[in-house]
Amino acid sequence: MFCARFTTLCVIGYSMILFDRLIGMFSHDMGIDLGTCNTLVYVRGKGVMLCEPSVVAVWKGTNKVLNDGKAVGIRAKRMVGRTPGNIVAVRPLKDGVIADFEITEAMLSYFIRKVHNYNSWRASPRVVISVPSGITEVEKQAVHMSASRAGARKVYLIEEPVAAAIGVGMPINEPVGNMIVDIGGGTTEVAIISMLGMVSYDSLRIAGDELDEAIINYMKRQHNLVIGDATAERVKIEVGSAFALDEELTTEVMGRDQVKGLPRSITVRSEEIREAIKEPVDQIVTSVLNTLESAPPDLAGDIYTRGIFLAGGGAMLRGLDKLITKETRGIPVHIPEDPLRAVVRGTGIFLEEIDDFGKGLESHSSD
Repeated sequence: MFCARFTTLCVIGYSMILFDRLIGMFSHDMGIDLGTCNTLVYVRGKGVMLCEPSVVAVWKGTNKVLNDGKAVGIRAKRMVGRTPGNIVAVRPLKDGVIADFEITEAMLSYFIRKVHNYNSWRASPRVVISVPSGITEVEKQAVHMSASRAGARKVYLIEEPVAAAIGVGMPINEPVGNMIVDIGGGTTEVAIISMLGMVSYDSLRIAGDELDEAIINYMKRQHNLVIGDATAERVKIEVGSAFALDEELTTEVMGRDQVKGLPRSITVRSEEIREAIKEPVDQIVTSVLNTLESAPPDLAGDIYTRGIFLAGGGAMLRGLDKLITKETRGIPVHIPEDPLRAVVRGTGIFLEEIDDFGKGLESHSSD
């Protein structure tokens, strides 16, 4: 009797595996970097297929998305600061975690359908999503539920620093110290990884958004000029720096005069913006130093030799690598090609290994 039941269970289990693989033939399994500012999607076998702002336009007072659910991403970003009173452009993630469950679900659903070319007959995909290392179990469940309700048939969660380290090609499965600093829009993830595990890490809810906010506050305080988020981000990209430049830069900034209420344009220098963002930049550097100090001596020695790798949009801030090298007393800092896509590339590599290393990855699933 026992043998018969055991055989039946084995047949059922094998059938379910075959069924799952059959479904997989008709779906685009994907890895998602669900970021505060941007969402990137990697499609298995095709690479990065989507990179759009994490923004959704809804009717004010509701969670109903405009344009039959299509006012998402780039379409919605164009509306920020330019909508009438009855329309609101919402960023449903804050500091790397879900702030609005329903709107996040709508956004994920739109991106999943877009990758599938809006074909409703496509089978539900398996999805790997990166999450900040410091989020709670409740926040992890919110990500899992949003992705499931948006159409994913199976959801795996991977910590952002692990995904970023994989994405930049670090040998995190070897017994050596690998240090990654991933600076996104809402969080900065600092981690030392060895043998696929985070030995020492810090998740700081200070990143690109805080740099933009610091610029906005500086313009009000020093120039009586009110500017928006988009202008602050442009200024950061054009003249922002963390370390003195060989040739300092300038840019024109248009805003509203805080006293007269009329449009006004001024010229700002890179030295000013460096001073404006000094506090959040220093907090990021302090997180790097604290993580290094808590590392085991042997791994710290590895990092001194191998260096620190930067990832995320914040890695492109001029001079940040030089500042970290200075503050760590000589540890080399490396910026990989296209650091903005490091995390989504990591989710993609992780995704490609699911069939071969399913048991190892299963522990990361929220099923």
